[in-house]
Amino acid sequence: MKAVVMAGGEGTRLRPMTSSMPKPLLPVANRPIMEHVLRLLKRHGLTETVVTVQFLASLVKNYFGDGEELGMELTYAHEEKPLGTAGSVKNAEEALKDDAFLVISGDALTDFDLTDLIAFHKEKGALVTVCLTRVPNPLEFGITIVNEEGRVERFLEKPTWGQVFSDTVNTGIYVMEPEVFDYVQPDTSVDWSGDVFPQLMKEGKPIYGYVAEGYWEDVGTHESYVKAQADVLEGKVDVELDGFEISPGVWVAEGAEVHPDAVLRGPLYIGDYAKVEADVEIREHTVIGSNVVVKSGAFLHKAVVHDNVYIGPHSNLRGCVIGKNTDIMRAARIEDGAVIGDECLVGEESIVQGNVRVYPFKTIEAGAFVNTSVIWESRGQAHLFGARGVSGILNVEITPELAVRLAGAYATTLKKGATVTTARDHSRGARALKRAVISALQASAIDVRDLENVPLPVARQQTARGSAGGIMIRTTPGVPDSVDIMFFDERGADLSQGGQRKLDRVYARQEYRRAFPGEIGDLSFPSSVFDQYTGALLRSVDTSGIAEAGLKVVVDASNGSAGLVLPSLLGRLGVDSLTINPGLDESRPTESADSRRAGLVRLGEIVASARAAFGVRFDTVGERLSLVDERGRIIEDDRALLVMLDLVAAERRSGRVALPVTTTRIAEQVAAYHGTQVDWTTTSPDDLTRVGREESTIFGGDGLGGFIVPEFSSVFDGTAAFVRLIGLVARTQLTLSQIDARIPRAHVLRRDLATPWAVKGLVMRRVVEAAGDRHVDTTDGVRVVEADGRWVLVLPDPAEAVTHLWAEGPDDESAQALLDEWAAVVDSAGR
Repeated sequence: MKAVVMAGGEGTRLRPMTSSMPKPLLPVANRPIMEHVLRLLKRHGLTETVVTVQFLASLVKNYFGDGEELGMELTYAHEEKPLGTAGSVKNAEEALKDDAFLVISGDALTDFDLTDLIAFHKEKGALVTVCLTRVPNPLEFGITIVNEEGRVERFLEKPTWGQVFSDTVNTGIYVMEPEVFDYVQPDTSVDWSGDVFPQLMKEGKPIYGYVAEGYWEDVGTHESYVKAQADVLEGKVDVELDGFEISPGVWVAEGAEVHPDAVLRGPLYIGDYAKVEADVEIREHTVIGSNVVVKSGAFLHKAVVHDNVYIGPHSNLRGCVIGKNTDIMRAARIEDGAVIGDECLVGEESIVQGNVRVYPFKTIEAGAFVNTSVIWESRGQAHLFGARGVSGILNVEITPELAVRLAGAYATTLKKGATVTTARDHSRGARALKRAVISALQASAIDVRDLENVPLPVARQQTARGSAGGIMIRTTPGVPDSVDIMFFDERGADLSQGGQRKLDRVYARQEYRRAFPGEIGDLSFPSSVFDQYTGALLRSVDTSGIAEAGLKVVVDASNGSAGLVLPSLLGRLGVDSLTINPGLDESRPTESADSRRAGLVRLGEIVASARAAFGVRFDTVGERLSLVDERGRIIEDDRALLVMLDLVAAERRSGRVALPVTTTRIAEQVAAYHGTQVDWTTTSPDDLTRVGREESTIFGGDGLGGFIVPEFSSVFDGTAAFVRLIGLVARTQLTLSQIDARIPRAHVLRRDLATPWAVKGLVMRRVVEAAGDRHVDTTDGVRVVEADGRWVLVLPDPAEAVTHLWAEGPDDESAQALLDEWAAVVDSAGR
């Protein structure tokens, strides 16, 4: 059997290490990752191997040649352009068309039993056998479900935490029959998991999953690269090490000189012809490459040093990676997580702080204190986006410098000359950060339309009027010292998961675009934005019957930007309205749960005394609203969703309603009673937005005060929901308490459980296993439905070490029992 080693990737997440070296040539324990892979193939008799190459292909070819030194026969299939995981193998079809073959990545470190994998493939008579393994964090991989016979039932590539239903992932190692090439288009970018396998499963072809025992690490990030070194030294992976183990865990290669007075605390590795002088201390998980010189008094701990590096006297290296041919001068200090590229010079007594990236051929001057990356621009960080965009404490986590880099990265994802709309809430922090954002956008050849302080729905609507995207800066709801930087697409909706990943990659690589002097973007301040918004809203939403109904309503603007649009809107609606808290209060850019509750209580008192039809209270940016009925009683947010649903469905009598899977199933009863259908979505706002854009959708909501009015917009809009509610109440001639009374009571309980990141995938697999024969829905997380209709939803949080549980039953006791039962499952898996 032949093998295919895929060695064409750029390894962009590993820059600057891969700026001048292809990822498969990165050394692990002083030997390229791909060499470890080839030696594994040889151990299992797979000596005839085709290597697919594309990025820096000549370096791979020059290093391995025809494979004679390894006792193998290597040939190469060169891609002129990236063809994807399947397309690159298709490019080598001529050498593989006669018999089954094995596909393996050239940049993943493993010691799997390939002989047993091949035997499993033949025993099952599979067209494709996918090699699987179990990992703590499956987010970066394709998760896979197999049945008891090993047949694959489902794939999902790079899920969010809400989509994780297992910790069993696709390693990218396959055994395939040549017939699989019939499903791959030539000279086209095609992926196995995303394109080919779904088609094979649709046609019922035999795809099996082999769960391998052993070690596997996808060396795709700086953290995993350093971890792979430590794992080799700890003996966790079965690979060959050159050299001699002179004491437990201390490996020294041929020709290396280590002074007797040097202190070596293994496990560690010293490469061939390296020289370690007296009074040097080298601690565990350090790897020193070939021809490295370590001068007297130097200290190294968990450092990975590539070939031909000079480490000066009394220098201090901790948890860093040093590229080849680099000089670290006297008393230089390089901190944990820093990466120094090839052929750099780090001057005497300079300090490179943790997580800084220094790209190849750069010089750090003597005595310099470097806390941002040395590239073309500044540094980045790993995970940008949370539930509300990019969030953090003002001037601690979210600084003007970070805002500039974020905006520069966002601009780089757009074309030069594109227009971006910017906006903010009424806080001083948002105002200051927005100015930094505008400068960065203009400097990146982007024209800016600045709305200044507007409600969030107005910012979204104005973004959709011809902009390529938008940025809104607001105070984090309920957290007055934090801010959210929100990014919109060309429709004014939150940036999709794909868009977020693209921005994340550009930011992490720190390769921002800059404009030439003649390309600096323009800055304009659109006028009449509130009139445009109000006019479009009243043209889109049915307001018939409002003037004739003579309704009286109380509106609480919460001293936020929602109050800016209300005067022109209420006057044109023809309702008798009382607006409270209309003025902007910079000292209160958001409100706590307690102050919000107190505001609703006060609103209820005013509604009851004024004998109004109802009251509404907006959040400070006008995105969400809360309701009070005519008696002054607060309608809780989850209940308000059912009230709005009943009103909309009763009037429309057809269409679809978008609701997250955490919503009570009483919503299905309400919708069905009026002839409408519920579309269940994930808890992500952009998924609700996606369904809200579809023509047949008549309503959407999240049960947290967010409502979608599809005839006007596909995003949450408190003002649009308010206008729609007035029209519905006017035409039905029913009070909110009457509508609420006719809807059955829901019994949904929620609990949050602390779950370490390392076991989140295991928890979800255990939940699926515990479900047994019960119906399982994986729209978002795992929802298990009992035979009597009770259900529980287990959903890992995407940003925190927490797992969320919801349970619904016919009464609180039943829901509580179900919640306790599944909390025990989560707890036992998380220990």
